[in-house]
Amino acid sequence: MTESDKPRRVLLKLSGEAFGGGKVGIDTHVVRRIAEEIVPAVQQGVQVAIVVGGGNFFRGAELQQAGIDRSRGDYMGMLGTVMNCLALQDFLEQEGQSTRVQTAITMGQVAEPYIPLKAIRHLEKGRVVIFGAGAGMPYFSTDTVSIQRSLEIHCDEVLMGKNGVDGVYTADPRKDSNAKRFVTLSYNRALVDNLAVMDASALSMARDNRKLIRVFGLEGEGNVTRALVGDEIGTLVSTAESRVAE
Repeated sequence: MTESDKPRRVLLKLSGEAFGGGKVGIDTHVVRRIAEEIVPAVQQGVQVAIVVGGGNFFRGAELQQAGIDRSRGDYMGMLGTVMNCLALQDFLEQEGQSTRVQTAITMGQVAEPYIPLKAIRHLEKGRVVIFGAGAGMPYFSTDTVSIQRSLEIHCDEVLMGKNGVDGVYTADPRKDSNAKRFVTLSYNRALVDNLAVMDASALSMARDNRKLIRVFGLEGEGNVTRALVGDEIGTLVSTAESRVAE
């Protein structure tokens, strides 16, 4: 099989905030819509893995400020990601899409343990694989996990679904009317200018391994499908020169 014959394999990173619709808990309307937009891409032959955050339930860093031990707070956050995974799995299964949840913390009643080769096999069989519980260790963000998982299961691209913005901008577009969206953005520019792509350790890992990242807006109807099938929406972060939209 040549490179051009290989099916497209991508990792979709979804934030907990997206699942909560900006609130604590799960907004079932949002999760159902995301599930409905994932299925058409899988039906077109795209192999889809997903990493889900847990910020709609717990954030370790914020819990630490409230007096909870950081490590314990991070573990609480990992459990929050699993709740999001199970919600997304349920809506995907309702759409007729076979789905597996794999977690970095063993919880045999609800999910498989994370095994890279098994994840790849599921993807090859047309199943969606959702990774939960982060890296299974404190102090690692789900951004970092999304890059690590994508490298281990050989994804072509990492897709970062964002709320309230349709790509990466030169400044916050909600505060600066002159902010321009990047069409392409170099890893180094993103790191030096501290642009809101993902946290610095995740971005450094992506740069060191030349992992393509596409940042796109979740809100637009059909955007998830478009990103999954490879449409050039949002901002592509790579080794290429940075270029803003005209």
